[in-house]
Amino acid sequence: MSGPGTLLALLCLSLAAYPQGIKDTQLESSKELHKMVPVLRAVYAAFNRGDFDAAVAPLDPQVEWTEPAEFPGGGSYHGRDAVKGYLRQSRADWEEGSSEPERFITTGNRIVVFVYARFRPKGSNEWHEVRLADVYTVRAGKIVQMNAFRDRQEALKWAGTTIASEQSG
Repeated sequence: MSGPGTLLALLCLSLAAYPQGIKDTQLESSKELHKMVPVLRAVYAAFNRGDFDAAVAPLDPQVEWTEPAEFPGGGSYHGRDAVKGYLRQSRADWEEGSSEPERFITTGNRIVVFVYARFRPKGSNEWHEVRLADVYTVRAGKIVQMNAFRDRQEALKWAGTTIASEQSG
């Protein structure tokens, strides 16, 4: 049995199921993002101890990494090796310090990380403190893009959220 009535009935059934399908996909995406939070914690820990190989391991081989132009070495980097070089260079002038994630906010396929960096440059007794945000884009369990922002609200806006979901654990 076919005809316009059957086609209309199938279309209505499809449309009725469609929003649930979107919701299920978003839920799955959200679960996958939350699984990335411990991975990102490990990335910051590796950076802090100077283990740059471990810091770039979860990155997609073709990752796009962008730092603000006003940051030392700021600009765009393509691929793990380029990012590793940037990370090494960015810590080279530190006598001591750390870059600690304070908050993780998931939205869509992105994770916004509020970061508190505290460091003492070589040859100085003065400590510098910076609060910034890094936005990671995740696809298929890999970090494919990172954009750093000096202004946390700008990062949230770029990621398309005010504050969607947070994980601090």
